[in-house]
Order: sequence, then C-alpha cells, then structure tokens
Amino acid sequence: MESKVANLPDRSVRYLESGSGRAVLLLHAFPLSADQWLPQLYRLPPGWRAIAPDLRGFRGAGPAFEEPGLDVASMETHAADLLALLTHLGIERAVVAGLSMGGYIAFALLRASPARIAGLVLANTRATPDSAEGLAARDTMIALAGREGAAGVAHAMIEKLLGPTTLREQPDLATAVRELIERNSVPGLVSAIRAMKRRPDSTPLLPAVGCPTLIVSGEEDALIPGADIDAMSHMIPGATPIVIPRAGHLTNLEAPGLFNDALTGFLKRYGQVPA
Repeated sequence: MESKVANLPDRSVRYLESGSGRAVLLLHAFPLSADQWLPQLYRLPPGWRAIAPDLRGFRGAGPAFEEPGLDVASMETHAADLLALLTHLGIERAVVAGLSMGGYIAFALLRASPARIAGLVLANTRATPDSAEGLAARDTMIALAGREGAAGVAHAMIEKLLGPTTLREQPDLATAVRELIERNSVPGLVSAIRAMKRRPDSTPLLPAVGCPTLIVSGEEDALIPGADIDAMSHMIPGATPIVIPRAGHLTNLEAPGLFNDALTGFLKRYGQVPA
C-alpha cells in the first residue's frame, strides 16, 4: 500500500493505492479520511487495484493541501473530483464502494457518468435526502464545529459512528476513529455537512441501476435505519444485501474480516477475480 499525491488541474489530492488490475474506488465516510480504508487496502483480492482518496476538504495522515471552493462544494463537486482523478490515473471504469457520505457521492457519480461505474458497493448509506429532523441536526453539527472544532465533532459522533459492541469490545478502535476525525479542518467538515444537507433525492436512480450492486448494513447502525437499507435493496435490480452483525455505522472498520469477505465474495460472484 502506498500514499500518493495526484496534482489535478485545480487541486492536489492525496490517495492511498494498493494492488493492480481492475479498479475499485473507495469513498470514505464523514468525518473521516482515506485512512478509513486501510483494512481493505491491505487485504485486497488478487486482480484488483484499490484507490482511496481523501475527499475534498478532508485530511488523512499525509500532507495537507489548501482546498479551493469549499464554500460551494456539493456532491456533484466531489463526483467531478473523482472523475478527474480516475482520468488522471488512466482508469476508464471502476467499481465504486462508498460508505455513508461516500455512498451519497457514489449516487452523484451515477448521475454524472454511469458508464464509468462497473459495480457498486453501497455501505451504511441511503438514497433519500435528509428529513427535517436530519437537516436540523446538520445545523447543530455546523454550530458545534464552529465552537469546538474537529475535537467537538469527534466527541459528538463517536457513539453514533460505532456500535455498542464495538465501543465495549474495541476501545482502541474508538481512539483511532477519534484521531482520524480530529485531523480534519473545520472548513472541510462544515463544507461536507452543507453538501450533505443539499444532496438531492437519489431514489429515482435506483430502478435504473444496471451494474452489480452489493448493499452492506450494520446490525447496530444508529444512523441509517434498517428500513432505509431494505427499501434501497428492493429498488435496485438484482442487488445483494448483507447485514454485518455486532457492527454499527463503520462496518468496514468494526468488522473488517466480515466486510472484506463480503466485498471479495461480491467480486468473485461476478467473475471479476480469480477463483
């Protein structure tokens, strides 16, 4: 696994890369970074090349860059960033795996360029926009970030991001997630919250999804109700749903073995990796 920097026409972006072959684009959750995907980058199935970028405004363990346009960034901005990165890397089509906010951006990619998406992994995410209650919670989080910075956001979100089993049995993971959150800047966090607030309803996209799709949920996810996951699964033709037990919102970190098994099994099911 290597940490690299792509110098795109309007910005520089750090990304993590491992493996070789067909491409998998890994899109992280709010309020983390590409480092969220380390358990997958180190256990990539043969024949695959994984690309995990820091989304605009987020900072992982690598160099920090000045990010333009944070005040007006949207899900479509993030999608355009990713298409530019794929083009820069010479990748025509990729399987796109998005967790939480990463899933919202995957839907924006579907709207922008469906031909470039070879498959979808939608983890702990939903197609519907925020409810009135959800919008109010976003405003509360923006205010908290302004008052207490990334540390305040981390404190408020840890028990929502991780399931009760993880909090009880994996205290070191809670510490690691907190550290990932606290590396981020307030402008980057606020930009992402505003972009999530403004995201459109992606439900109309679902019946037209024409690529293989895996939908992952956590048994103890406090942020995405199971009913939302079930509705999305039923609307996407041929989607494969899987529930990861004893895991909350960050399934790929809380149960990396089960998540990796699901991802590899999904790829093998469609004949994309060697048996």
